[in-house]
Amino acid sequence: MKVPQIEFTKNEFSISRLVYGIWRMHEDGAGSSPERILEKIEVCLSLGIDTFDHADIYGGFENEELFGKAISKLPSLKSKIKIITKCGIQIPGSKFTTKHYNTSKEHIRYSVERSLRKLHVDKLDVVLIHRPDPLMDPYELAEIFEVLTREGKVSHFGVSNFTTSQFQMLQSVYKKPLFTNQVEFHPFHTEPLFDGTFDQALEHKSHPMIWSPTGGGRIFSPKSERELNTASKLKEIAKVYGCGVDQVLYSWFLNHPAGLVPILGTNDPKRIQSAAECFSYPLTRVEWFSILEAARGKEVA
Repeated sequence: MKVPQIEFTKNEFSISRLVYGIWRMHEDGAGSSPERILEKIEVCLSLGIDTFDHADIYGGFENEELFGKAISKLPSLKSKIKIITKCGIQIPGSKFTTKHYNTSKEHIRYSVERSLRKLHVDKLDVVLIHRPDPLMDPYELAEIFEVLTREGKVSHFGVSNFTTSQFQMLQSVYKKPLFTNQVEFHPFHTEPLFDGTFDQALEHKSHPMIWSPTGGGRIFSPKSERELNTASKLKEIAKVYGCGVDQVLYSWFLNHPAGLVPILGTNDPKRIQSAAECFSYPLTRVEWFSILEAARGKEVA
C-alpha cells in the first residue's frame, strides 16, 4: 500500500500523508553525497512520499543546497517532488550576536530567493514562517506573501509553531488561506489536542504538519516512567497486529480528524519503508485512547 495524498481543499493542493524531513540529513552516517540523498528521495517516491520538508537553517544553512545539488543530478525528479521550506529564524554569527526572528518583507523575500537558488528550483510549493515573531507585522507579512505568490516564486504560505491567536491574527489579514500550522506533537507532547490548535485546523481545513512525531526518538529509547509505559503499550498493540512499534505510532496520528501529517526524520531508508506501512494497521478508538492514557500518565477525565 502506497502512502496516500491528503488534499488541502482550500488551497487546491495536495501533499503526501507522510512527509520526509531534511532536518538531520547532514547527520546521516552514510554521508550526504548527492548519491546518498538521491537514494533516500527515490525510496520515498517509490512509497508514495513525494513531499520534502526543509528550512533555511537546517544543517547550518547547508541542507537545502545539498538537496538541490542532488536533484540537479537527476532533473526529472523536480516534476515529481513537492518542496516545503521555512524561514524567519536568525542564527548568531559574524553579522549579529543575538538569536532572533525576522519576518520583515525584506528578509522574507531574501530567504525565498535564497532557497530557490540553493534548491535549484523555479518555485517553492509551500513556505512557512518558522517561528512566531513578537515583532511580526501581519499586514506587512500578508503583503509580501501576496507579492511573492504573484511573482510565481511561492505557491502557498503557512506557519509553524504558531498559537491559535497568532494564526488567526495573520489569517485575518491574508486574503488566501494559510496552508498549515506545523507544530510539535507526539505522545509526550499532547498540548495541541487540548489548547485549540487542532480545533482551529479542523475549522480552517488546514491539516497540521507534525514535527518530532517520535518525541526526538524517545519512543524507541524510553527512560522515564511515562516513556517506558508508552513504549510498553505500543509494543502490546504491535504484538496484536504483528507489526512494528513505529507502525503503531504513526497509525496513532492518522486517527485524528484534522488529518495530521507526520514528518519522518530518519536517515535510514529501511525505517522510511517501515513507517510507510502504518496505513495497513488502523487503530481502534480504544487503542488510540490507551496510548494517550499511557503517555499522559492518567486517564481522560
